[in-house]
Amino acid sequence: MDDVLTKNSYRIGIDVGGTFTKAALIDNFDGRVVGRSSVHTTHDHPDGVAAGVIEVFERVLGDAGVDAGEVVLLAHSTTQATNALLEGDVARVGILGLAGVKAAKLAEEQVRIDPIELAPGRVLQTCNRFLLSDGVEHKAIENAVAALRAEGAQVLVASAAFGVDNTSTEELVREVGDGFGLPTTCGHEVTRLYGLTTRTRTAVINASILPRMIATANLTETSIKKAGIDAPLMIMRGDGGVMDISEMRHRPAMTMLSGPAASVAGSLMHVGMSDGIYFEVGGTSTNLGVVKAGRPVVTYANVGGHDTFVNSLDVRVLGVAGGSLIRISGGSVREVGPRSAHIAGLRYACFAPAEVFENARVVLFEPKPGDGDDFVAIETGRDGRFALTTTCAANAAGLTLPEMHCYAPAEAARAAFAPLAAMLGKDVVALANEVLAAAAGKVTPAIQKLIRDYQLDEDQQVLIGTGGGIGALLPTVAEQLGLRSEIAKDAEIISSIGAALAMVREVVERVNPDPSSDDIAHLRAETLEAIGRLGADPKSVDISVEIDRQTGRIRAIATGAAALRSSGDTEIVSERQARRVAARSLRLPEDEIELAADTPGAFVFIPKAGSRHSLRIVDRRGNVRLQRSHATVVRTTVGNWQDSLNSMNLFGPEDPIDAFFGAVLLYDSHLVDVSGESRYSNAVKIVDSELLGVSPETPLVLIGLGRHALTAKMREENGDGKV
Repeated sequence: MDDVLTKNSYRIGIDVGGTFTKAALIDNFDGRVVGRSSVHTTHDHPDGVAAGVIEVFERVLGDAGVDAGEVVLLAHSTTQATNALLEGDVARVGILGLAGVKAAKLAEEQVRIDPIELAPGRVLQTCNRFLLSDGVEHKAIENAVAALRAEGAQVLVASAAFGVDNTSTEELVREVGDGFGLPTTCGHEVTRLYGLTTRTRTAVINASILPRMIATANLTETSIKKAGIDAPLMIMRGDGGVMDISEMRHRPAMTMLSGPAASVAGSLMHVGMSDGIYFEVGGTSTNLGVVKAGRPVVTYANVGGHDTFVNSLDVRVLGVAGGSLIRISGGSVREVGPRSAHIAGLRYACFAPAEVFENARVVLFEPKPGDGDDFVAIETGRDGRFALTTTCAANAAGLTLPEMHCYAPAEAARAAFAPLAAMLGKDVVALANEVLAAAAGKVTPAIQKLIRDYQLDEDQQVLIGTGGGIGALLPTVAEQLGLRSEIAKDAEIISSIGAALAMVREVVERVNPDPSSDDIAHLRAETLEAIGRLGADPKSVDISVEIDRQTGRIRAIATGAAALRSSGDTEIVSERQARRVAARSLRLPEDEIELAADTPGAFVFIPKAGSRHSLRIVDRRGNVRLQRSHATVVRTTVGNWQDSLNSMNLFGPEDPIDAFFGAVLLYDSHLVDVSGESRYSNAVKIVDSELLGVSPETPLVLIGLGRHALTAKMREENGDGKV
């Protein structure tokens, strides 16, 4: 008989966007969306965006008839950090640099950070002081901090040469800063990488938004408590993970680009995206990114043209989307975007009845001072002014479908376009396609560059569309590029879903070009401790280690489920329930998949026929932990892992030291991922550090990845051998 979870529990994900705050109510067992709601983002409310978070929280629960006590986790993405930097709503930063005598001459120059231009007319102001750290006295630090405050510093940065190795000097500055009432960021807090200039700059950016983000965190936390919500509150990070709100008070810069990150998390966890180009279209901007082998591509964020050590998704943001306005010149479409109908305060014409546009006329206007007066609007006699947008064009061209969030009747959109078509002497549908071609022309070069930058093979070149405005751009962009495309289910609330389902994530990096197994073990232990501080359940944590021979950096990436305060969170799912989850992710009927292997903590499922190299690992809580398009599976034990690995033929014709194709190891509920490691000796060190202390008899599942998996599949189908 199928196991049944007797206690209902739910997750709520909330996406705080520039225009709307959207919520998704998720069944904590099977990930189903059981409720959704949307309110206008409350920028002008005394409680700020927190008011909208509470409003949409209460609305989505009320509509679904769910009690707040059944919510085990509340997570939200936020534009607050990004907007603070774009709008220049930042604090003046006082920088106190420190170094020993031997390093002082070079370090003093590296820790001096001049004012940073965040955007045209928006500048992050700084002031600087420098001290020798050799035998530095408390009084000297007090005098330096007092001088910085006298220059107008509202927050403080402590940045010491080699501060990642010895944090005591930076922590002493924090202690003094606390005495002056100055929120302080230490350089070692934001990264443990060498590179004093970039580390200091990253700390400056983080410190500059501390006052605004601390205020937002306090308001949100207070509002949630007033609403009687006892669930953990998690905040989306820009690298695709979530962190506890208390951690956001220290490292708010980690939330930059959390909106796009939430959408990627939704695509991975809810849609089952494994490989492809992530394509999100909102009302004002479009976000593009890459997912390879079930992992989003992560890079370092760039702020105002300056590099930082803030890990974030490599998201390309473009100023064209579903609400982009049309500009005309010389009898044709000059440009589409970047200004949108939302910013201009206009309604989309296609969502009004067709009869509204009888006797309507074209007006050219300037949305904001300095924009130019060649933007198009449609003026009606009785109903006011409407915007012609890319969404209107897609509906007029007949490219949308009723199930799309942006759908409107074609006759309404064509009636709205008719005055402009008449003025330009063009057919309505032809004009709509001209608008869409201009909009798509701003997107296609960025997609082509992503394909080149990440060397995507043909199977990976598929557009996965999300966002409420995706139907406006996806058909034309896909046609221009000749790429396969699909719109994700629940596309319009995918960011909210992603926030609810995202895993806690932490990254710890070091400079060590040839780490030993002990070095890796120490880094793993530090990373495990760090992710615990973010609110992860230690039992759920997996840590992958990457060694970059070119940069000499070693990076540990930890992911884990949030620790949920619920009496039902220890429930485990049966094989049948896990099969249901895997089937949904593989988009196959349950009777067309089979159990390839299992451990005490997880199940491994593959299709019975067809693409047998596809794979899903579902843990005992019903979460999809790994999804791969090309994989082979071997059962073994911890004691025999290396012999089994060698037997899987994961090496090319060259010396295996440099020809390892990659693998993932599963024991209990833990995954050891060495799929990104091309050097076999490094892969062995990473695995050995993970399995240290684990009983040799422990069952282990080896999952071979990449080209060898496809080769094995071909051998099997040809009858030449079976893996």
